[in-house]
Amino acid sequence: MMIQARALSRTFSTRTGPVEAVRGVDLDVEPGEIVGFLGPNGAGKTTTLRMLTTLLAPTSGEATVAGHDLLRDPVGVRRNIGYVAQGGVTLPEARAGEECVDQARLYGMSKSDAAARGQELFRQLDLEGLWERKCSSLSGGQRRRLDIVIGLMHTPGLVFLDEPTTGLDPQSRANLWDHITKLRDELGGTVFLTTHYLDEADHLCDRLLVIDHGRIVASGTKEELKAGVGGDAVTVTLADPGRRPEASGVMAGLTGADEPNAAAGQVTVHVPDGGAQLPGLLRELDAKGVELTGIEVRRPTLDDVFLNLTGRSLRDEPAA
Repeated sequence: MMIQARALSRTFSTRTGPVEAVRGVDLDVEPGEIVGFLGPNGAGKTTTLRMLTTLLAPTSGEATVAGHDLLRDPVGVRRNIGYVAQGGVTLPEARAGEECVDQARLYGMSKSDAAARGQELFRQLDLEGLWERKCSSLSGGQRRRLDIVIGLMHTPGLVFLDEPTTGLDPQSRANLWDHITKLRDELGGTVFLTTHYLDEADHLCDRLLVIDHGRIVASGTKEELKAGVGGDAVTVTLADPGRRPEASGVMAGLTGADEPNAAAGQVTVHVPDGGAQLPGLLRELDAKGVELTGIEVRRPTLDDVFLNLTGRSLRDEPAA
């Protein structure tokens, strides 16, 4: 197990009394996984990440990270993980290669080994030719890839990425996604990442953990979490809004349907495998003389999952 945490908690003392930021988190991460960690602002996501990376001591609980006990061997944890902070780690006036070598030297590597390792990672992350460039002259996407190179200099088996693509343009984000996938597929690494972009979590992650009010409220694959939302949303738009009662009655009879929701000239119901139920629905509505101007089947999204679990949309949460 690359990460195993049990009852991990953190309480802060404030002027108004204790605040339980993280309340007994249990989580597991297997080697070779890309695991996404999602949560609204204030849910305990950052506090959990800081504890797992030894930046903050837990109030209670225990964890093993990269094979080392979080409390008894924090130095062992730090030697075997990479951490890429959201704000970046490079100095604008420093040269890209110098930043990599300096980081590796902190882990006891010789200057020649560090340079060789850095050049290898520059090739793997499409940064060739930028070794002597100042960090301030790099594009946003190049700087984020450089941050990842710095986090990988000591060859960690586990990499923590905190909001890795915040502030990047769509092309740079997509490019960085490819490189994050390579960390697992080609370099054999395990990735634990936080993100506010649900399309990013959907594209990259093998599994997702959702935290809210300091507790893990859901974990599983994207498909498992989406299946728990309640099925596909089937929406019909009526030519005559006055026929909503008839349409609602027909849609309520679909297999596994929840309570229909009627608004204006539309009726929506959630059902399993909505596409397969469409032909029967259309026949029933036609038999009752209910004319439609439109019909839509929408698969659950991660935003639906997030809204269902937390009552909030992650798209409404600014990156922090």
